[in-house]
Amino acid sequence: MNLVNLESVSHAYGPKPLLSDVSLGVEVGERIGVVGRNGGGKTTLLSVISADVRPDSGRVTHTRGLRVGMLTQHDALDPAMPIREIVLGEKAEHEWAGDQGVREILSNLIGDLDLEAKAGDLSGGERRRTALAQLLIEEHDLIMLDEPTNHLDIEAIAWLAGHLSGRKSALVVVTHDRWFLDAVSTRTWEVVDGRVERYEGGYAAYVLAKAERARIAQAAEERRQNLMRKEIAWLRRGPPARTSKPKFRVEAAQALIADEPPARESVELLRFAAVRLGKTVYDLEDVTLHAGGPGSGPLVLDDCTWQFGPGDRVGLIGVNGSGKSSVLRLLADTVQLDSGRMTRGKTVRLAHLSQELAELDPTRRVLETVEEIRKYIQVGKKEWSASQLLERLGFKGEAQWKVVGDLSGGERRRLQLLRLLMDDPNVLLLDEPTNDLDIETLNELEDLLDGWPGTLILVSHDRYFLERVTDKCVALLGNGKLSFLPGGVDEYLARRAQGTALTARTTSLQPTPAQIQPAAPQEGMSAKEERELRKELNRLERQLDRLGDQEAKLHAAMADAASDYAKLGSLDAQLRDILDQKDTVEAEWLELADRLSD
Repeated sequence: MNLVNLESVSHAYGPKPLLSDVSLGVEVGERIGVVGRNGGGKTTLLSVISADVRPDSGRVTHTRGLRVGMLTQHDALDPAMPIREIVLGEKAEHEWAGDQGVREILSNLIGDLDLEAKAGDLSGGERRRTALAQLLIEEHDLIMLDEPTNHLDIEAIAWLAGHLSGRKSALVVVTHDRWFLDAVSTRTWEVVDGRVERYEGGYAAYVLAKAERARIAQAAEERRQNLMRKEIAWLRRGPPARTSKPKFRVEAAQALIADEPPARESVELLRFAAVRLGKTVYDLEDVTLHAGGPGSGPLVLDDCTWQFGPGDRVGLIGVNGSGKSSVLRLLADTVQLDSGRMTRGKTVRLAHLSQELAELDPTRRVLETVEEIRKYIQVGKKEWSASQLLERLGFKGEAQWKVVGDLSGGERRRLQLLRLLMDDPNVLLLDEPTNDLDIETLNELEDLLDGWPGTLILVSHDRYFLERVTDKCVALLGNGKLSFLPGGVDEYLARRAQGTALTARTTSLQPTPAQIQPAAPQEGMSAKEERELRKELNRLERQLDRLGDQEAKLHAAMADAASDYAKLGSLDAQLRDILDQKDTVEAEWLELADRLSD
């Protein structure tokens, strides 16, 4: 049974039709993800479905008594109203405190916020969480969310996905967070050119289905062209000769991507990176850092050692306020460390995309603003003009001649990023680069970064983007420690869920077991058993030290052999073998350390 039906709905703002003769329905319990370009009509579609906007033509019908909950991009919270009243309404404390579902929502969205705090005193992220908590505590038949993951960290996004998947309500969600789409959606709607194209499954299934549709369309066009050629030949020659009909077969989903190359040619990029960067990028030794500079603000790093090499692609993750942006500012030399030493390579050419939008001349044209940096840039083996790169990041045709002062926040973000790339850096520090970018633009940005040969350090709550463009993850938990996560975001979430502190690991983002002290041995363990375990632990530590030395030598050899592709490939194979051995030894060491600490 459909909760909502749209029949031949059309709607436009100005001359541009956002919805054109759209007919569709939302079924009971259905979970739908809505995708499409910015300004393409996604928010309009939600507003029409929820009956907040009356369409220019067509009909929208709701089942009787339908309870709709809507989260818009901009909340309408009363600034004088406290969080308690906004979220819990008139519920008595014993009423909501005894409800496990309410407590879970408050714990994961409100957290440590004072329930008596006024909405007017909250930050944008805190207001967003408050509005979301208010919506989820209530009961609805249909929940509609417009960019619900904005201002949420990775942990909160994972919780929200699980919460929504467990609810019986139907769901329609607009988001650019592709991991979230895959986690919650059973169907995908794409709003494009006034139409709503429908696909089964979440984002991954949508991508495969769209690729298959494109392949079929291409085959149909080739068939049409072939028939036209035959028709022209017949007109010239008379009756056509017998010809065999072309055969087209529909490939399975796996066949669509079976022969695809890897997203990044790691060896090739490392060769370019080593040539441009040399052996040293950043070396941090025994660094202590506070967010506001020496002794000011929260502690971010406490006596940490960390190394970045040429071609490293690192994702920084952690709870909000843990200091991820402060680490980027340290690397950009805009905040001073308390103690320790940071060495930057002599060949480093840095570009830092912060969360604040850089000042741009509002009277200049978009293309002029980019070309004043550089008109052409080499990305990998290909040269791109400023106009071509603008087109890839969503500035097509006349949009390149728009005045900067008329751009939206998302467009300014894209322009700022492109100006940084045109300056030809070899080290990129990116702080939330995906803010306000739609999925198509994100795909283009990922493809652009795939061919960019340099060191990349990324802070992002967009899990899909993070896992797509980086090769390793490091966690900051706000306790001054770093943790290398071989298991990536999944490992981070698992350890956070267990409530255990992440283990500090250093030296090229690899662990230094000597810095991880096991707790006292379990009561009841014999002295002999403890001695044997510690003896084995020491042996593994020595083995890790030897493997670390071999790894360092291989990195140096690869930098020296940057122009010898064959030798570089051989060295890379040796490096992978060393890293596999290190992973095995580390796993054994951690298992023994856990036995000693149990």
